[in-house]
Amino acid sequence: MLGISLANSLLDSPLEMKERAMINLTESAMNAVRNAISAANKPIDGLRIMVEAGGCAGYKYNLGLVDAIDPDDTVIERDGVRLFVDMKSHEYLVGTTIDFVVALEGSGFTFENPNAKASCGCGKSFA
Repeated sequence: MLGISLANSLLDSPLEMKERAMINLTESAMNAVRNAISAANKPIDGLRIMVEAGGCAGYKYNLGLVDAIDPDDTVIERDGVRLFVDMKSHEYLVGTTIDFVVALEGSGFTFENPNAKASCGCGKSFA
């Protein structure tokens, strides 16, 4: 799993530590993003991660490949994968770990969000 480790945190700048603490991607999630980018039919700059009002618990995650960065985005880059987070979503995503799970019921991204007070059964919506 990617994230802050004691050994790495001693070598990172404060900005890199802040970015790393914001969103962590597992190796499985990184591979899924890389595969999606390589399969896209146009040049892709990275993955946008947003939190929007909606879903059955109040807020929902929205992920999508994008070909351009918005001026107010925070850019988080890990092993060649670029993530874009808009300013409104920061407070909801700090400390979140994103994984990609392959299961009989279906495959997809899962979110372990320490800021969520509750979540729905599908795991894509939280309060």
